[in-house]
Parts: sequence; C-alpha cells; structure tokens
Amino acid sequence: MPKFGFGFFVGGILGACAGVFAGLMLAPRSGAETRSMAADAMGDAWDKANDMYEQGANNLAQRINSMTPALNAQTDALKQKVDAARQKMDQLRSTIAESVNQATENMQSAMDSAAEKIHATQENVNKTREDIAAAKADAKDDAKADEPPACEAPIPSDAPSA
Repeated sequence: MPKFGFGFFVGGILGACAGVFAGLMLAPRSGAETRSMAADAMGDAWDKANDMYEQGANNLAQRINSMTPALNAQTDALKQKVDAARQKMDQLRSTIAESVNQATENMQSAMDSAAEKIHATQENVNKTREDIAAAKADAKDDAKADEPPACEAPIPSDAPSA
C-alpha cells in the first residue's frame, strides 16, 4: 500500500489554500505597497549587479592595460631572438653550401688525379706485358738457335749416360 495516497494529496492542496488565505488576511500592507516594495528591491538588486559588472569590467581593463606593455616588450624580445636565429641560420646555410662546394671540387680533383694515375699505370702495365712477351719470344728464338740438332734415331734406354 502506498505511503502517500490520495488523502495526502488532498491534504497538501487544502493546506496550501489555507496558507494563501491566511497570508492575504494577515498581511501588514496592501498589495500595491507590497508590489512597489518588491519592484524597488528588484531595481536595487539590478543596480548593484550592474555596478558590480562595471567594476569588474574596469578592473579587468586596468589589469589588461597594465600587462600590455610587458607583453609588448616580451613580444619585441621574441621577435629580435627569432630574427637573430634566422640570421644565424642564413650564415650556417651559406657556410655549409661553401663547404659542400669546396668538398665537391676537392673530390673531383682527387678523382681526376686518381684517374690519370690509373691510366698511366695501365699504360705501364701494358708496355711491361708487351716487353715480357717480346723477351719471351726472343728467348725462344735464342733457345732454338742454341739447341743441338735433334737425332733421328732413338737412344736406347739401356745406353750409358754421359
């Protein structure tokens, strides 16, 4: 069974009506006076809220204005640092470019020199090969001239050696 039933609801309505009736009958002022006092209280509250808003806005504006020079100074200092960093980067870029160009030239010169030495060495090797081949040919010709004539008869295997 519900704890708050129909009887509770009816009792609440009757109590509210009795309260409104008692308030109207026992009120110390008339309705017009009460409405006027309520309007005055609302106007005073509105004025206080506006005053507090304006005061807060003024305080905020003052704080912003007092911080603006410091922010501008920091911004200018940061701009100077960024400009200095850009200048250093430009200097580094040009220095690196010069170093790379110089290294490229040195490498090309070394490669050209090495190629010339390799070509000269190859020519010397080829000439030495030709000289060796010619010397071998001359040695064969000399060896053939110094050889005794070949004997046509076979030498027996049991013949004494000299």
